[in-house]
Amino acid sequence: MSVTPVPPPSGVVLDGSAPGEKGLKKNAIGFVSSVVIGVASTAPGYSLAAVLGVIVAIAGVGVHAPGVMIAAFVPILFVATAYRYLNRADPDCGTTFSWATRAFGPSTGWIGGWAIVVADIIVMANLAQIAGLYTFLLVGVDDASTAAVTVLGVVFIAAMTFICVIGIELNAKTQRYLLGAELLTLGVFAVVALVRVYVDAPELSIKPELSWFSPFAVDSTSALIDGVLIGIFIYWGWDSLVTVNEETEDSSTTPGRAAVASTVILLGIYVLVSVAAISFGGVDRLADDETGDVLGLLGADVFGSDTLGKILIIAVLTSAAASTQTTILPTARTTLSMARAGAMPKSLGRVHPRYLTPHVSTIWMGALSIVWYVGLTIVSEDILFDSIAALGLMIAFYYGLTGFACAFYFRRELTRSARSFVLAGVLPFLGGLMLLGVFVKSVIDLSDPENSTAGTSWIGLGPPVVIGIGFLLMGPVLMLLWRFSGHPAFFRRRLETAPPGLLEPAREDRT
Repeated sequence: MSVTPVPPPSGVVLDGSAPGEKGLKKNAIGFVSSVVIGVASTAPGYSLAAVLGVIVAIAGVGVHAPGVMIAAFVPILFVATAYRYLNRADPDCGTTFSWATRAFGPSTGWIGGWAIVVADIIVMANLAQIAGLYTFLLVGVDDASTAAVTVLGVVFIAAMTFICVIGIELNAKTQRYLLGAELLTLGVFAVVALVRVYVDAPELSIKPELSWFSPFAVDSTSALIDGVLIGIFIYWGWDSLVTVNEETEDSSTTPGRAAVASTVILLGIYVLVSVAAISFGGVDRLADDETGDVLGLLGADVFGSDTLGKILIIAVLTSAAASTQTTILPTARTTLSMARAGAMPKSLGRVHPRYLTPHVSTIWMGALSIVWYVGLTIVSEDILFDSIAALGLMIAFYYGLTGFACAFYFRRELTRSARSFVLAGVLPFLGGLMLLGVFVKSVIDLSDPENSTAGTSWIGLGPPVVIGIGFLLMGPVLMLLWRFSGHPAFFRRRLETAPPGLLEPAREDRT
């Protein structure tokens, strides 16, 4: 049987707010394009280049970094399962905003939507910085000025915003080329590195062992947790594919399947490339890297040429460019959904009559990202980097909220079958608990000023936690201002539970 999405939440509902009624282009992208958007959104090339050395350097992790990647994948998979079931019930492009509104009420839903918006705007500054910097590196300019990098980063944001405005189909096609170049480069790097380890055994190289893939081989629980805290965030971004659910073929099922598939693909990429890098370069070389670019560090040696080594610069560059584009998508569609529900200004809910995209929300997303990026760069690059460290708090918050929302929304249906109990209840709830733990641990770690970029203190705390918690607390303030400035309708919506039979296996689950 196919599952019909449930109606909008009870209470006052605005016309055009329900899934499929917002005016977005229907059936514009299929399963493959959805997976491409999900994988590209995480910027796997850049994520590996920036994070692998940090994980390897954690005392007790070392060669077991691939096992840490596997451990970090677990809560992500559990949350992806939550996305699959919630999207089946409510294929709304507002995702966490819409789902948390149903499960926990409009106030919680509003804060969930706010966390998505803030996280995406913050990360855009970092992606633009990387795209600008690596463009200069690609053409041989190793010491480009901050102003030049910033200008080029702004150009990247503007270009990707334009592509997102003129159509989801062009967006998806662009992603295929960018991701294809990125994955091809990473694949060639991994294969060449591993072949050389076995053929000519470069100095410091180590042959892989099965123990590398076991999280339980890490020397201490503390080291494993620290590694997982970092590892979780390199998976972030795949949920972008679910925010284009109303523009996807078979909107109630395809995005959910694509969400799970994209996280599994990411796991394969991260494990393969991390094994290749550790095998070729050795633990000490990766752990001692201070460039923040492990792949660039190894590139010339793996390929035996500085010129050929530049293909890894292409991987990081295309990774950042693709992620810049796909990061615009979720924010524009989240604010579209919130506006159509009466939770944000009405103008953000407009859809372009020709391109059938949320052009107003998209342009605002690009403009705010540019303002944030340029403003932080002018004030201090240290604050820019601290804001990126704070990003993890928003990610853990709204991913965890989604896991809890799934278990709570379906709570009356979970006992109908063991399958439903595990997949729609236990796994999403465990994913939420794990991410709650990540949130708390991150707050504790980031509270220490020594863990900030400059080692400075703001009101006795580290700048990253002040930025992260500050932005999250700004959400309730803005929400109350919106509510009491003449917009109470959205906040009269009542909590819901899933209608009977919604968890019965759909046809695609049986095949």
